[in-house]
Order: sequence, then C-alpha cells, then structure tokens
Amino acid sequence: MKETTHKTGTSTAIYNTRASKTRKWRPIHCAVCDQRIWFEPIQVTEAEEAPEPRQSWLLCKHCYRALLEEMRRSPVKSPLRLRVAMGIVAAERWPKAYPTELQAYLSDRRWFFFIAASFFLFMILHLVIIVLLPLLAH
Repeated sequence: MKETTHKTGTSTAIYNTRASKTRKWRPIHCAVCDQRIWFEPIQVTEAEEAPEPRQSWLLCKHCYRALLEEMRRSPVKSPLRLRVAMGIVAAERWPKAYPTELQAYLSDRRWFFFIAASFFLFMILHLVIIVLLPLLAH
C-alpha cells in the first residue's frame, strides 16, 4: 500500500498489489492506454472509504506514474480523489480519445481488407456451388 500525501497533510491510500502471474499464456492490457503489459502489471484499488462500487484498475508503469503525478497535483481531498485522478489520466492517455489521421486510415484499411476478403470468399463459395449443382443433378 502506498500513501500519497496532500499539501495539507491528508493522505489517500493507493493499494498497489502486483497482479497474479497465473495467466502467463495471455498478455494483460492496461486499463488506460490499452497497451499490452508484459512484465509486472500494477493493480490499483480504491480505498475502503470510497463509495460503492469500489473500483480497481490494472495499469502499466507509465500510466501508474502518470496517476501518481496527478494524485500529487490533485486539490481534491475526498475519498474520490483516486477516481478523479484516474479519469484525468485516462482522458489524457486513452489512445482513442483523439484519433489521428493515421489511426483512421488504418481502421479504414482494416475494413477494406475485411470486405474484400469476404467478397472473395463468397465468390469462391458460389463458384463451388455452381460447379457442384450440375454434377449432383446427374
């Protein structure tokens, strides 16, 4: 557990428990930036004083550092401090918040490839059906 202190002396608890390593076969994604976390994901859970539902997030090291920095700068003194800081960090670091032209282009290219591959597969399927119908009619 880490405690971050506000300028006035109040503290907010951040529970920093390492995620279990039972799922080695599948990479874990960061809750904020959506990147794969290969080594040492950090689980952040709200303090018990926070109102229900208590939330927890799995973060990469970069987003965790940004969260700690935002917690230091935050003027909020309530148990919701972690939730507010997480919202600010997520608004800044979420990759789909401000899509670039490159991301839109790549998304369009994926859809184009999917549609073209679907047309090709349906064309082959219809060709097989057209060829097999006369053979089955005999």
